[in-house]
Amino acid sequence: MDNEPEARARDWIAMMNRIPQNAKCNNCTIKLVTIAYQRAPWFRLLREPLRLGMRFLVRLHHIDSGEYLVRTQACYNCIRYYKTALRERSAAFRRLHRLINPVFDYFLERIVTGEELNRAKVYAREASRGSLSQAEVDEWMKGMKIDLRNIRLDRDAKVFRGYRLRR
Repeated sequence: MDNEPEARARDWIAMMNRIPQNAKCNNCTIKLVTIAYQRAPWFRLLREPLRLGMRFLVRLHHIDSGEYLVRTQACYNCIRYYKTALRERSAAFRRLHRLINPVFDYFLERIVTGEELNRAKVYAREASRGSLSQAEVDEWMKGMKIDLRNIRLDRDAKVFRGYRLRR
């Protein structure tokens, strides 16, 4: 039986030496959530507790979105990558996700249109490939929260890691 502190140290070293993975996304959930918030303010009551739970688990598991190679800078720190990392590392998250995600998707898909859903899928795939121009990215991200910490893009704000951020 392994000595527990030594086993934890080996796990930590392995985690710190992890090779970054290419970030892949099939759906721009943040865009869909932004639309849902505008059309159905009550949707926040469903999503915000889930987002806070994810933030707690991200801190608990010491997850860094820098583990993913992002080809579209606006996608850096997207909640999608935290969700992917949590699926890999947290059995509790996987169980909760299996139970809660169908309910979340049910309500989200009744608020946004099929066309918006399709555009979000196309955008996410193109962003994952890195084939979008900066103008396309700026237009898509206009007025959106982009990550787990509620950073917003804004043309008149200071620059942070290539983003213009509202103070």
